[in-house]
Amino acid sequence: MERNKTDLQPTILIIEDEEDIITLLRYNLEAAHYQTLVARDGEEGILMAKEHLPNLILLDWMMPMLSGVEACRLLRRNEKTRQIPIVMVTARGEEADKVRALDVGADDYVTKPFSPAELIARVGAVLRRVGNLRLDAKLEVGDIVMDTAEFRVHRGSREIHVGPTEYKILKLFMQNPGKVYSREQLLNQIWGQDVYVEIRTVDVHIRRLRVALNEGGEPDVIRTVRSAGYALDVHGTMGDE
Repeated sequence: MERNKTDLQPTILIIEDEEDIITLLRYNLEAAHYQTLVARDGEEGILMAKEHLPNLILLDWMMPMLSGVEACRLLRRNEKTRQIPIVMVTARGEEADKVRALDVGADDYVTKPFSPAELIARVGAVLRRVGNLRLDAKLEVGDIVMDTAEFRVHRGSREIHVGPTEYKILKLFMQNPGKVYSREQLLNQIWGQDVYVEIRTVDVHIRRLRVALNEGGEPDVIRTVRSAGYALDVHGTMGDE
């Protein structure tokens, strides 16, 4: 059964197989006035997410049968769950692991061991960010339309299929059309300041975004501004430099 959309307390689905972590998460979330649901493996978590449609999912990386990364990927592909924000909870503190979590669609991550205060702060920040986006659920720039509530992008009549990172970059561009973002600014905005990512990673994702946007033969609207960065230019007034 779906959660009551009018509930004042947001519902958090915890997908975690360690009982002590479950107890810690539930105690602190409920103390912060969240409702909690618990699934003890990825497959059960996906089923519960489809049934209850929680406001946010806390997803453990290391689980039997189905890893958190694969569960995140499946949740993002499903029509019912693709819009639910996901915070990955992981003991893997390597930068490459954090980048991988964000690339498969996680909205944030918390590294074990974590402080309860940090966890609650990150959950609240993600919920506020998602809530603000849904106040303006549709972005439209030129012939590109983004439905932020449904995570869909269309160019004209054609649906555009992009990965989670490309989606975030395009959303940023559409919120500020014509604004030039340096690679460093994109790294900070998309991956966060506390994650080290090779600067050329930005170029890889920009290239993927260009391919997705232009595969129908449409004009290229992503501008490369020499020594400055990238911008969305749907009117073709900037020109590549």
